[in-house]
Amino acid sequence: MFLDRWILLTAMVLMLASCNEKKKESISNMANQQEEVERLPYFNSPEFTPRWEKGVHKIPAFSFTNQLGQEVTQKTFAGKIYVADFFFTICPGICPKLTKNMGLLQETYKNDPDIGLLSHTVMPEVDTVDRLAAYAEENEISLPQWNLVTGNKDSLYQVARKGYFADYDLKDKTDSDDFIHTENFILVDGEGYIRGVYNGTLELEVKRLIRHIEILKKESN
Repeated sequence: MFLDRWILLTAMVLMLASCNEKKKESISNMANQQEEVERLPYFNSPEFTPRWEKGVHKIPAFSFTNQLGQEVTQKTFAGKIYVADFFFTICPGICPKLTKNMGLLQETYKNDPDIGLLSHTVMPEVDTVDRLAAYAEENEISLPQWNLVTGNKDSLYQVARKGYFADYDLKDKTDSDDFIHTENFILVDGEGYIRGVYNGTLELEVKRLIRHIEILKKESN
């Protein structure tokens, strides 16, 4: 009798273990299926509503100066996939996280000349070329892949808000000079269209961004 109960109990334990493994496998497969993306949408409006058609919105023409005093324009990134963000060198809050995670992208694509990184200062009165050069050295930021740019404040803020839709969620701002501070990483394709928006402070989001870059690379081939 005891032996029969022991056999029955053992069988039940094995059956439950098997069910749990199948459940875990099912959940894992569902997660993988959710991540299986073959094409990226376009983001044509500040609400970042994904659309499958291109629309008319592209990053507008710009001209800034990088950490070596070189001119950087939209032509610098023509035909390239790039990731843009906004920061300032004396930021004590989210900027160190943004720089760290941009560094992960730099390390991932350091041997890929078709992938670029573009960090715009939002405090050009502080972030001179020399200051950007020092910041680049402190954080092992390398050209030609990763450009830190400064320039005219009005121009920087215009491309930030009109081009990349920076801080659109702060709709209560009424002054165009109000400080810009956004944690977004913006993925831009080789034609200048926005193809993805990510929280640049989260490493998990950076991993998702890397997956999406790989999708864009296949799309452009």
